[in-house]
Amino acid sequence: MTTRNIFATLGGIVAVGAIIGVLAPFLQNLGNPANMGICVACFERDIAGAIGVHRAAVVQYLRPEILGFVLGALVAGLMFKEFKPSGGSAPMTRFMLGMVAMIGALIFLGCPWRAILRLSGGDGNAILGILGLAAGVYIGTLFFRKGYNLGRSHKQSIATGLMLPGIVLGLLALRFMFPPEEAQSQSGILFYSVAGPGAAFAPLGVALGIGLAVGFLAQRSRFCTMGAIRDVILFRQFHLMAGVGALLVTAFAANMYFGQFNPGFEGQPVAHNLYFWNFFGMMVAGLAFALAGGCPGRQLFLSGEGNSDAALFVVGMVAGAALAHNWGLASSPAGLGPNGAVAGIIALGVCLAIGFANLKKA
Repeated sequence: MTTRNIFATLGGIVAVGAIIGVLAPFLQNLGNPANMGICVACFERDIAGAIGVHRAAVVQYLRPEILGFVLGALVAGLMFKEFKPSGGSAPMTRFMLGMVAMIGALIFLGCPWRAILRLSGGDGNAILGILGLAAGVYIGTLFFRKGYNLGRSHKQSIATGLMLPGIVLGLLALRFMFPPEEAQSQSGILFYSVAGPGAAFAPLGVALGIGLAVGFLAQRSRFCTMGAIRDVILFRQFHLMAGVGALLVTAFAANMYFGQFNPGFEGQPVAHNLYFWNFFGMMVAGLAFALAGGCPGRQLFLSGEGNSDAALFVVGMVAGAALAHNWGLASSPAGLGPNGAVAGIIALGVCLAIGFANLKKA
């Protein structure tokens, strides 16, 4: 067996899931928000706040983990000749799916990774989120069986494939040029929280290093939470699910080791206990992930490989975060946002419309 494909084996995917499961609680122990050592949706929301496209003061920080995911995947793609720029498969549809996926995730307050990490930290509300995620992916598989397809991607230029990694490098440069200052909400260009989840972060070097490592490993292993559920439903294949299971088990063990396991439904960090909306929000997000072909982490890793369709989904999620906080769609520990219920129903309708509109007859 060659080094080139070892992470794509069963042992490899389990090892990658286990590594993520240890590193995420470690980041929490170093300063990241509770039960949010790594959360793609929450961290992209924080980045949206850091660049000023929303002004929710408690969730503004340029998260280096997300930047590392893209750059780590880029390095892996270049090293193993898998940087193959492509795109052009229903770009605006993918952008819209990113927006509605973020709206659903912020109704729940987390992405699939955070749902697993919340559960490993003792948050019982995450059970409803995970069930909703599975339900959304299941609905997506019904569209797949009917011929759902967003069309074929085409080869694109290297410059196009490097667009999102280039933006990420620019943001990383800004993070070094304009670091957060104590008791100051803005540092030159970027906005920073002085309280709330956005003010909780691990040291820059450690967070960026872990982001790079996870991006590299996930690109090699094709790690994807949505894909794991899809494969079980459609093909009865448990390869990716083994990695997700390893993430849960090792994250639970790491949380126990760090003293971060607090079981219950009430008073969980950056969470609410509205059972229906926890389920519904992640159902909408899960359906959007399925229709787009990957969970938010996977979309970042694909972006690092030069996939501009995935990059548009990522940009759509950032735009969705801006709308969610500017328009009162996002939840908070106090409960559902003032316009969250209507937004969630509309988001579900958008997903269903996209699903039916892209059914291809054999």
